[in-house]
Order: sequence, then structure tokens, then C-alpha cells
Amino acid sequence: MIIYEPIMLAMPLAEKIKDQILQEKEIPDGESLRKILVSLGLEEVCLGKGLALFRSKYVLALLIPSAKYITVDIFSSSGDLSDALQLMVYYDKTLNAYIVDIIPANELEFEGNIGLEPVIIDAETFELKSTPVLGYFEKDGDILLVISEKTYEAWKESGKLEVCPVCGADELVWQKDIAYCNSCGFGVKVVKK
Repeated sequence: MIIYEPIMLAMPLAEKIKDQILQEKEIPDGESLRKILVSLGLEEVCLGKGLALFRSKYVLALLIPSAKYITVDIFSSSGDLSDALQLMVYYDKTLNAYIVDIIPANELEFEGNIGLEPVIIDAETFELKSTPVLGYFEKDGDILLVISEKTYEAWKESGKLEVCPVCGADELVWQKDIAYCNSCGFGVKVVKK
């Protein structure tokens, strides 16, 4: 797994949070999220009342847990805010669902579109009500978002295989189990078991 920019941390983090909600049937607490961030290769550099700061060579993550929602602000270690993202985890009373959403921290400065579909988990049945395409990034010549076969099948059923899960552009070109986006330059690789 590689993390060069905020999106490369946000997607695997959202996937791990989704998996934990489905398994534990509740939103993870601050301690669980700290463990998840460390498992993704980040180092905890500061722990204060109500927040924790993590870093890797290329990104910083600020974890702000509260009783009603959790926010993880992710930005480049260079301090550039144009690609900064905010991952929000909360319970939505109207939908009666747990939501994990990745949004641009500053929509006016964000360089591109975020194509990420939010994670929506029914609070009663704990079934996934959306089809987010989440995974982790690796470099294999090109930078690829690696997704599972199960994620690919759900994505295929949604009828959106031509839409880039990273930027939202309708420009994915498939070559066997790998797709390339002409808009953002990321690829998507399906790992079959």
C-alpha cells in the first residue's frame, strides 16, 4: 500500500471503518480509529484532549472524535490545502443509517471532482445500502486503486463501471481486470481470489 496524497489515505481508511461498523455494529470509538490509522502506516505524533495527529512522509491526519460524529481531516504534509479531504463518520437519523463520507475540505480550492460514493449502512439490518468502490493504492508502473472481487461485483451490479471511483469522471477504459481513467490518471485493479 502506498500513500502519496490525501485520497490515498482516505479510501483505505473509509474501507476499514466500513468493515468495522459492519462487524461491530457501531461506529468505532477514538481508540479504534487510532489503531486503524497506525495500521495504515501512520505515526501518532500528538495526542491531546479530543484530538490526535498522525503523519506519514506525505500526509497528515487529524482525528477529532466526538459523541455524535467523527472527523478525520487529511492533508498533504506540504501544507497544500487544494487536495485536502475530510472523512466524516456519523449516524443519520433521517436515513436511519451509519454514513462514512469523504468530501473535499475546501470545495472552492479542490483541483478536481470527488467521485466517491459514501458508505451507507442500514442501522437495523447492517446491510450496505450504497456501492462505494473502496480499496488501497499500490504502484505497479501506474498508481492503481486495488479493489476486491466482491467490491467489483457490487460495482458492476450498480451499472457504473465506466465511472471513475476516484474522480467521478465518466472516462474509465477497461483492459481485462484493470481500468484506467483518462481524467485523473489513476487506475483500478481488481484482485480475484
